[in-house]
Amino acid sequence: MPLGETNANAAILALGALAWIVATPERANRYLDVTGIDLDTLRAQADEPAFMAATLAYLEAHEPDLLACAAALDVTPEALVGARRKLENP
Repeated sequence: MPLGETNANAAILALGALAWIVATPERANRYLDVTGIDLDTLRAQADEPAFMAATLAYLEAHEPDLLACAAALDVTPEALVGARRKLENP
């Protein structure tokens, strides 16, 4: 399903969060291990709203990562949580 204009910022944040996760092998491996997804699935679904929402939910489940990612993206943790909500309920 294509993203509406109102969800564009949420998608940008989610993709930024995913980029932050995979930027280091340790974080990337943890993400893949915890979520159980493989690289093929990640590549195929990275632009899907449900996948993006699940990625943000993953960060929410581990507050240190949520805070570190928010700082790296120069946004508040609440912005990431809000983006997940928008992507879950377009």
